[in-house]
Amino acid sequence: MSWFYAFIDLFLESAPWLVLGLIIAGLLKEFVPMAWMEKQLGQNAKFPVIKAALIGAPLPLCSCGVIPAAAGLRKAGASKGATTSFLISTPETGVDSIALSWVLLGPFMAIARPIAAIFSAITAGWLVGKEQAVESLPEAPKSTSSCCASNSCHSTPNKLSLLQRFKRGIHYAATEMVDDIAIWLLIGIGFAAAVQAFVPASFLAQWGTGLLAMLVMVIISIPMYICATASTPIAAGLLVAGVSPGAVLVFMLAGPATNIATLGVVYKLLGKRALWSYLAGVLGCALAFGWAVDWLFSTLGWQLDLMGNVAEQAHASIFAIVSGVILGALMVWRIGLSLMPNQGHNHSHSH
Repeated sequence: MSWFYAFIDLFLESAPWLVLGLIIAGLLKEFVPMAWMEKQLGQNAKFPVIKAALIGAPLPLCSCGVIPAAAGLRKAGASKGATTSFLISTPETGVDSIALSWVLLGPFMAIARPIAAIFSAITAGWLVGKEQAVESLPEAPKSTSSCCASNSCHSTPNKLSLLQRFKRGIHYAATEMVDDIAIWLLIGIGFAAAVQAFVPASFLAQWGTGLLAMLVMVIISIPMYICATASTPIAAGLLVAGVSPGAVLVFMLAGPATNIATLGVVYKLLGKRALWSYLAGVLGCALAFGWAVDWLFSTLGWQLDLMGNVAEQAHASIFAIVSGVILGALMVWRIGLSLMPNQGHNHSHSH
């Protein structure tokens, strides 16, 4: 039952951010011009990977919310490298997590964290982009495709009212985007619940410092389903327990960016070779920055100024519960629909 309760808690904690990410994905597809997106983040754009990292870094989307948003960017014409960069920088840092880091971890970690996140996003995006030398971007659905039964689907966006376009974006988010991520989200939350239920916090703290501690953080972080903000109080607790600042930084970088759900979506959207480049960029940069931080602290004799108290929310808010009910209903509906005969290929034109 401890796994079940952990699963429910994680699902409710993720639900508001995931619903927000779905809405952003739907509105991106409907309101962001394809030509502009290809110009900013496409293959022929200048510095699309850097732009994607800088755009994603301040956004308050966690590892669950960024999945549908990144999928929407990819389908809107973004290159593999730019999509990867956005997919990493967004959950690894944000304005909310930076503020909380300043309070709980001190100014140094609050500054080092977003710098490391942006650098790792750019590195991984560059590595993935190298794999896309001859591959073309996915084509946007044409107005003549059978994307829906109504005639409004064939209207040009300029002839639709703002409300009509908003409804189309929300419908897309609640159907095709849920189809793309539902199974991997459930798998990822299930793994994260198992880690929370069966891996004690003392197991993390006992490893202390050094490369071994960082590797343990990497191994534990991969199945964890945690956002940058939620990982901050855990990181503060690990620091108090004796884990080195560098190992804690590895945890804060790898946790939000390498959970099972995100890796599954990367594999589905970008391919197996891109997945390996994704992991190499994230984990390589996390270990490098972790080592650099520990070296600075040991060489210069620095001490972290830990402020605030480590606290955890005891109960889910009403907003989280409502979001969880809505998200759960959407997942049950779409997964059930996909299991019915002749229903699993209704949106195959988008893949």
